[in-house]
Amino acid sequence: MKKTVTTIKIGLNAPFRVLHLSDNHLSLADERDDERKNLLAQRRQKEFDSAGKGVMVHINEQLAYAKENRLPILYTGDLIDFVSHKNLETAETLFKDMDYFMAVGNHEFSLYVGEAFEDEAYKMQSYDFVQKHFRNDLTFASREMGGINFVAADNSYYRFTENQLEKIKAEVKKGLPIVLMLHCPLHTDELYHLIMDDLHFPCAYLTGTPERLLKPYDDYRYRQQKPDEATDAFINYVHSCPSIKAILAGHLHENCESLLPSGLKQYITGGGYKGYAREVEFC
Repeated sequence: MKKTVTTIKIGLNAPFRVLHLSDNHLSLADERDDERKNLLAQRRQKEFDSAGKGVMVHINEQLAYAKENRLPILYTGDLIDFVSHKNLETAETLFKDMDYFMAVGNHEFSLYVGEAFEDEAYKMQSYDFVQKHFRNDLTFASREMGGINFVAADNSYYRFTENQLEKIKAEVKKGLPIVLMLHCPLHTDELYHLIMDDLHFPCAYLTGTPERLLKPYDDYRYRQQKPDEATDAFINYVHSCPSIKAILAGHLHENCESLLPSGLKQYITGGGYKGYAREVEFC
């Protein structure tokens, strides 16, 4: 397991430790799915297994470590690679005896991976089926642990909603320090240039990237990642809110940290399918 240890100081009376995981990309299917999905599973499993010791080897190591050290798991999306009976049942079985809280990723709702424009209507085709396999609400949820209010918001398609903004304002009124859990990291110029210039990706895969920086994107990624008014409003609130102490995210498959313009720090944990895990001590 490629473990990173991170300390986040937020003014607690006693330290509280968690294990942050993201992006294991389970890629399984069986006779209940069609031939197309089974072929997809074979191809994607081979791809993710080749990046490390194997997806199942890594996730079993990560969960065993959490259990042995009595660490709650904060999961920031893409536990599964696409919607299938086998993927969701395996995820549910793996986490059955684990203490976990989850922010959802885009692949939780992916039917065949990249076959359609992914928007709210696309998500709703599988939302109810996916939701029933996870404990907390996948659109927006909060959980208090260790004197911290962990808030998970779905930004899997690079958007926030007015309803999510109202809900996070209600969470702030509870008076606890907040750690925000997202799948897609929020835009910073540092992350944008890391992804576009150093890693040479076709787009930055960030939420809230200014329109002027979207010009190199193809039409699909431009329409997908251009922030709307509700998204900008949510991000502006996060920037201005002193109760929000840190952001945990995934999606990029690499370990990195980045400061927002407001000074708020986001911690991005690399792909679980590669063996990455982040043990966080809040204090």
